[in-house]
Amino acid sequence: MKTPGNVWAALVTVAVASLASGCDGPPVETTQKGYRGTGMVQIDSPRLQRMREVSGNNVVPKADPLAPADGPRAKSQYQNVPVLGDLSTEEFNRLMLAITEWVSPEQGCAYCHNVENMASDAVPNKIVARRMFQMTAHINLDWKSHVADTGVTCYTCHRGKPVPANIWYKPVEGASSAFAGNRAGQNAPAPQVGLASLPNDPFTPFIEQAQNIRVVGKEALPIVDGEKPSIQKTEQTYGLMMHMSQSLGINCTGCHNSQGFSNWDQSSPQRVTAWHGLRLARDLNVNFLIPLTPNYLPERLGPTGDAPKLNCATCHQGVNKPLNGVSMIKDYPELNKAVK
Repeated sequence: MKTPGNVWAALVTVAVASLASGCDGPPVETTQKGYRGTGMVQIDSPRLQRMREVSGNNVVPKADPLAPADGPRAKSQYQNVPVLGDLSTEEFNRLMLAITEWVSPEQGCAYCHNVENMASDAVPNKIVARRMFQMTAHINLDWKSHVADTGVTCYTCHRGKPVPANIWYKPVEGASSAFAGNRAGQNAPAPQVGLASLPNDPFTPFIEQAQNIRVVGKEALPIVDGEKPSIQKTEQTYGLMMHMSQSLGINCTGCHNSQGFSNWDQSSPQRVTAWHGLRLARDLNVNFLIPLTPNYLPERLGPTGDAPKLNCATCHQGVNKPLNGVSMIKDYPELNKAVK
């Protein structure tokens, strides 16, 4: 029996449409991350890798020439400069222009300032911005275990937007129906857990609170630090790992040996970097972002009234090194100094 030509044409059309709709075919690139036979192979698509590298979201904006560090201090020339006031006036002005482009290119200076009285603190965003300067310096000076000498700037997270694209709030707890009761975030596929039916808040326990990340026990019914790991905690851990994989654009073997996920001796060095990264995120949420809750505009708060918080995707945005590893600190050394 022969298949009519119009049927073959229809089949080919469907196949092409299917490929064009999101399937990424060969070739793929594999990179060995550990000893042979350990299953530590990183798989990537050259096409997707090129897309990430040339994406406008990962292109570093051109920097203006460095400003002279000598001359009058900003705090002696301007009123109400409690942070960054020790910079020279020219350094200070250059940095303000850069930050406007990084954070509020459409809103301009008025996003943080009362333009009729630049010294005024009437605009709440100005209070938040001061604390963000301190947070940036804290990351660059005290978290080299994660950011090394590459460092971060405001652009690392903001990418030309007043609010970074990847922030998180606590989800609203509630009943899914009169019969199901409170499902505690289960079976509600969410982007942050790879659209899997895992708890949809893997962040609160691990990068706000300091709960243990546990999946594999070493004994039957183990008790770890006085706590018996639960199925829900295991699923939260899986949700967090899926978030990290998506945020960095890598698969599990970027950090783990697939023969023994919990074995540190067989893990890649990147797992240590990730360990510090989780603690960095927790530090920034607990000590910088959450305490700013009273200073945020009401529309910046979450559905439960909590502050916007960061996670791995806030900086990484799909690549294992933010901005493909390009350092902006050499062009903005002002953000690599201790500030009050």
